[in-house]
Amino acid sequence: MSDMTSERRALAARLHGAGVFARPEWRRAVEAVRRELFLSPGVFVPDATGRWKPVPADRIAPALAYSDQSLVTQLDDALTTEDVPEAVWGTPTSSSTVPSLVADMLGKAGIERGHKVLEIGTGTGYSTALMCHGIGPRAVTTVEVDPGVARRARDALGAAGYVPHTVTGDGLLGHPERGPYDRIIATCAVRRVPDTWLRQTGPGGVVLTTLGSWPNGAGLLRLTVRENGDADGKFLGRTSFMQARAQVPPPVAGDLGARTADADSDRTTDLSPSLLVEGGMPAFLAQLTVPGSQVIRASGLGTVLVDTERGSFAQFLRADETWRVRQGGPVALWDEVEARVRAWQAAGRPGIGAVRLRISAEGHVYRIGDGPSLRWRH
Repeated sequence: MSDMTSERRALAARLHGAGVFARPEWRRAVEAVRRELFLSPGVFVPDATGRWKPVPADRIAPALAYSDQSLVTQLDDALTTEDVPEAVWGTPTSSSTVPSLVADMLGKAGIERGHKVLEIGTGTGYSTALMCHGIGPRAVTTVEVDPGVARRARDALGAAGYVPHTVTGDGLLGHPERGPYDRIIATCAVRRVPDTWLRQTGPGGVVLTTLGSWPNGAGLLRLTVRENGDADGKFLGRTSFMQARAQVPPPVAGDLGARTADADSDRTTDLSPSLLVEGGMPAFLAQLTVPGSQVIRASGLGTVLVDTERGSFAQFLRADETWRVRQGGPVALWDEVEARVRAWQAAGRPGIGAVRLRISAEGHVYRIGDGPSLRWRH
């Protein structure tokens, strides 16, 4: 495979034109780090049927390696291109993140030379390499939960000439041995910011993570940690990352029809359940309100919002011009979501940048503006 110097420079120029580099060192890092080294043993690309076609590393075209897109490197927590000779069905579980998103996050985290940084989710190691180039490998600690992914990332980083402190383990626990950190940056999504991250961040330090449990409802959150260990911050925009593996909702076991057979309440609503799957602010607010839930569309059952951890459900059935919603279990899921969405509508439908989070002894408290109806604890 060629050095691809011109492709790296072209990618850096495109990202510069898009305005994603907060500091010049990140452009220099993109120009220097060979992304193709972090795509071994290969990538999966979608075919016309929706399956994933394996492309071995030695057949990855420069245009693909330096495209501004996410490149899937693992399916179903195990499969790499070495394991499958032809296109297969599967769920992506590791990837090389979109370069523009990585560069944008490095800027939004405010990472500078002199900072100690903890990265949650090494993945292929490409983002780790960018940080190593920008602030030096000794300043970077990175944690990856998957041993195979961690091994390949460590090998790729070595081949690229970087030796950060690499850890194989649960990133939700952080890595206190090297703390406190000036910045913690997560390349996975979490339902709730782990307290361990806040304890391992020094006063004035920043935690940047994707918060959300639904692919279409997550937001990029920047938190600043205070002297007393509390943290507060805001959402910077919409984003999407794979869920931290320890927080992936369990599959809905058993017969969903039997699970929803007995309801504690049955009423109508004029809010369509489609807001749960279409994305936008309603979906974002919903997943912050009931983060342990999943949205399932089942033949004969309509749309069902299920929280397996709390044993609750909300089932939606069409009823003329409205929707019939049946709820069961200890938590009335739709009541909580509907109240939040209606309060947001009444407040003028503000964007995601208006949502604040404060973490203290009181818990995780979200608010939009000052109205009590737009303040809730989780």
